[in-house]
Amino acid sequence: MALQKKNEKWYRKLRNRYRLVIFNDTNFEERFSFRLTRLNVLIFVLSLGVVFITLTFFIIAYTPIKVYIPGYPDVDQKKQLYSLSLLADSLIQDARQKNIYLQNIKDIVSGEDVGDEDVDTESTEQNYDSIVIHKSVEDSLLRAEFENQNLYNLNLNENGQLATSKSSIRSFNFFTPLNGIVTSKFDSKEKHFGVDIVTSANEAVKATLDGTVIYADWTIETGHVIAIQHSRNLISVYKHNSVLLKSEGDYAKAGEPIAIAGQSGELTTGPHLHFELWYNGTPVNPEDYITF
Repeated sequence: MALQKKNEKWYRKLRNRYRLVIFNDTNFEERFSFRLTRLNVLIFVLSLGVVFITLTFFIIAYTPIKVYIPGYPDVDQKKQLYSLSLLADSLIQDARQKNIYLQNIKDIVSGEDVGDEDVDTESTEQNYDSIVIHKSVEDSLLRAEFENQNLYNLNLNENGQLATSKSSIRSFNFFTPLNGIVTSKFDSKEKHFGVDIVTSANEAVKATLDGTVIYADWTIETGHVIAIQHSRNLISVYKHNSVLLKSEGDYAKAGEPIAIAGQSGELTTGPHLHFELWYNGTPVNPEDYITF
C-alpha cells in the first residue's frame, strides 16, 4: 500500500501546477508569470529536441554543408579527379614535346644532328603476322561434341549450315489461307512474288502456319497487309485485305483467321488475296506447297 501511494504521489507530481514569476529586482514588481507543470515542461523539451533534430537533418541533406561531413560521398569530386587526371596527362605530354623541341634547337645551334624522336609519331601498329593460333584440347572436344549432336539434324546440310533447298520446307503442313481461284500465278521475272486468289467479299483469311505477326499496317498500293514469321526463317504475306484481325506481336495458329479478304489498295481490281511465301529472304512459289 505504501509503495502504491508513493507511485501515485510521483505520478501526481507530474501534473502539479507551478507558477514561474519574474520580479523587478529593484521594487519587486511582478513582470511576468507562467503557470507550468512538470509534464508540460517535459513535452516542450522533447518537442524542441525533435524540431532541432529535423532542422539539422534538412540543413545537412539539402545544403552544401554536407560535403564537410567525413566519409560523405561526393559525385562531383570523382568527376573533378578524372578531369584533373586527364589534364595532368596532357601537361606531361606537352612538357615532353617542349623538351624535345628545346633539345632539337640546342642540337641545331651546336651543329649536331637533330634527333628524330617524336612523341606523337610513336608507332601504335601491331604486327600480327607472327601470331600462330593453336587449337586446344578442350576446343577440339567441344567441336566434336557439337558436330555429333547435329549429325542427324534434318535442318542442316552436310556442311553444318541451314539447308536452303525447297525440300526443307516441304515437310510443313501448310493450311490453305483462302479457298478460291488462282487468277495470277507466281512470276519472279515480272516481280509478281506471289499468287492472286479471287474469292467473294468478306471471306476470312487464315494463317498458313503457326507464327508471330511481324507486320500489320496499311500501304497505298497493297492496302491492309499482314505478315507472319514462321519457323525455319519462313515468312508468309497477305495483301489487299479489308480488315486486319491481328496486330504486330500477336501469335497466330495455323488455320486461325487473321484478316478479312477485300480489295484495299490501288493495285487491285476486285476482292482477292495476294499471298506470298518468303524462305531465307527469297520468294518461293506458294503453289509448290499449297493447293488452292
